Amino acid sequence: MQSERSSRKERESGPLSIKSLKKIITIMNRAKITELDLEQDGVKIHLRKGPTREELAGSIMQPLPQAAPMPVAVPMAGPGPAQAAAPPPSLPANLHTITSPMVGTFYRAPSPEANPYAETGSRVEENTIVCIVEAMKLMNEIKAEVKGVIKEILVENAQAVEFGQPLFLVERKG
Repeated sequence: MQSERSSRKERESGPLSIKSLKKIITIMNRAKITELDLEQDGVKIHLRKGPTREELAGSIMQPLPQAAPMPVAVPMAGPGPAQAAAPPPSLPANLHTITSPMVGTFYRAPSPEANPYAETGSRVEENTIVCIVEAMKLMNEIKAEVKGVIKEILVENAQAVEFGQPLFLVERKG
């Protein structure tokens, strides 16, 4: 019993006790020290936070992995939830595709009670707002970028969209 108490006391109050190690680690964090060697009473301790310079240099020199291609959504056949139609692979020259400039959530109107910015058949100018894409709680207004008429809306309201995903087909006019 006595020897157990004395060994616990040594661990808690000795020159390199758990208490003193905790203090050293706190000081390292505050001073932004990443590596430290200690030697006291024949005890050596090496503390390191993060990778070594060699490990870091090795990882910098490694080639970046190639990104996997994004999966393409394929409309379901038969009954089921409404699916957004994908634009045809080759569009006539007079059709323009408005795509999402970012990953986010597509909204057709500025609020749930408001009318949509654009409907099929709506006339648009280059600066006409056609929808909003919300990303990280920021509402990003998407403009038509061309003069024309909305021919097709390719995304359902409140649907998640990917970067570059087609949102509208616009028939160019003038």
